[in-house]
Amino acid sequence: MDFRDTPEQAKWRQEVREFLRTEWPKVRPANDEDLDAPYQRGVAGDVLKKWREKLAEKGWIAPAWPKEYGGLGLGVMEQFIMNEEFAEARVPQVGGMGVSMIGPTLIIHGTEEQKREHLPRILRGEVQWCQGYSEPGAGSDLASLQTRAVRDGDDWIINGQKIWTSGAHNADWMFMLARTDPDAPKHRGITYFLVDMKSPGITVRPLINMAGLHNFNEVFFEDVRVPHKNVVGEVNRGWYVGTTTLDFERSSIGNAVGQRQAIEYYLRWAKKNGVRLAEPTRIEWADRWVEAAVARMLSYRVVSLQAAGRVPNYEASMAKLYNSELSQRIARTAMKMLGMWGQVTERERAPMRARAPMSYLATVSATIAGGTSEIQRNIIAMRGLGLPRG
Repeated sequence: MDFRDTPEQAKWRQEVREFLRTEWPKVRPANDEDLDAPYQRGVAGDVLKKWREKLAEKGWIAPAWPKEYGGLGLGVMEQFIMNEEFAEARVPQVGGMGVSMIGPTLIIHGTEEQKREHLPRILRGEVQWCQGYSEPGAGSDLASLQTRAVRDGDDWIINGQKIWTSGAHNADWMFMLARTDPDAPKHRGITYFLVDMKSPGITVRPLINMAGLHNFNEVFFEDVRVPHKNVVGEVNRGWYVGTTTLDFERSSIGNAVGQRQAIEYYLRWAKKNGVRLAEPTRIEWADRWVEAAVARMLSYRVVSLQAAGRVPNYEASMAKLYNSELSQRIARTAMKMLGMWGQVTERERAPMRARAPMSYLATVSATIAGGTSEIQRNIIAMRGLGLPRG
């Protein structure tokens, strides 16, 4: 792992920094302190629209994508540098799951027709995507999913249920896994589909999390017809396409930078407000700071493997596991720092507008979403350490 930029990479990094320094302030709402807060609730839609337009003009929404699909054809390291600088500047990426998950998956596994249909629309911001993986009886053991897809001529008919579907209430399309051969071994009878969320037979119901936010949903499928052309990869081999998507989900530098920024935010508030930290809390913050640096190193390892033409597997699981658990530890330490005030969630009364307790509640799902900590440890044990299956 070489921490130094090449001359070309250093030039690219400086170009990104200068663009963010001059252009983001023109778009960002004035005096919006929430944008500097850890685990911010999001940026207004009109701001994101203006920002997308600026990025689209430069081809920077997905610069690592091939030029024929709207990218710049840049390398893995250039994309990583851009993501790192965006995170450092607290500037939102755009594109959501379309850019970060399904787009890269289609570039690897999709047909030319699928790429031409979906990738340009993702870059133009015309569609929002959601992920249909987890089910009521298949979360950690995803390969036990029971949503069925049965072939009917040129269509597949899907019946079943998905749960914890982030953003399904705003999504136009879903990428999902469904069982197409119930008699095959569970990993080999699954197919990867692209589903139009406006298809007849789809019902979306909200799930409100313990922080009082509506992000998750449950999605029901009743005789939903999906054209065969919307199958990604081979029929009954969708598990392997799906794991490609998960690897993209688990290897983000933005999370590692965000951890350090959250620590800085809390300590800056404490200093500004004259909060004297008890020795145990000071030690905890020192631990969190070191852990944030470790999280960044894990992200560097993942991108170094990608730059060398290798596919991160257990390394991506290490980064995901460590980042998700670290986010919870940071929130717990922030609550300890505030004492009893750390339990007050009324934004008007609580310190920092209740960011510490709200972050604590919001990060509970971090060790479940994208594969539980237990699943990540199994992957690391078997594929990284060579231990037998338990």
